Amino acid sequence: MTSALITFAAATLSATLAATVVAAVPAAAQMQSQTATASFVGKDDKETGRALLTAGKNGVLMEVEVTGLPAGTWVAFHVHETGKCDPAHAHQSAGGHFNPDKTEHGFLAANGPHAGDMPNQYVGSDGTLRAQVFNSMVTLDDKANGIRGRALMIHAKADDNRSQPSGDAGDRLACAVIK
Repeated sequence: MTSALITFAAATLSATLAATVVAAVPAAAQMQSQTATASFVGKDDKETGRALLTAGKNGVLMEVEVTGLPAGTWVAFHVHETGKCDPAHAHQSAGGHFNPDKTEHGFLAANGPHAGDMPNQYVGSDGTLRAQVFNSMVTLDDKANGIRGRALMIHAKADDNRSQPSGDAGDRLACAVIK
């Protein structure tokens, strides 16, 4: 009877360990998918910068560095709906702002903002934008609010946070597909 009890305990322990390992594999895979990168290209199709995106519990942190922008100015920074950056057509291939909830554009709009609306960013005197932006309205991979495969966009002017549909932000200067 003692050997049967030992065999039962060993089988139970083996099953518990196997279940723990199986449960850990998806968790490890999930940890790997918690970051994304994006390489910005300018209007001339040359790489101008990069972004690292990190998923958090309640949104996505974007660390951005982009060069060759108008020095000493505020520029609009958005998530656009389509992951295409075609400089030959002024990055219009990226579509409009990411807006899964069909809201109005801008933080000052009565029924806004879009999930892709983010605060304006300041470009330093050297023409380089360096920023850390947290967007609580998006995720990296969620079906409804996921932004992997979409585009980040930097515009020529500051977003006025109210004009429809895109804040009168001007030309699209740099675009990056989120991978």
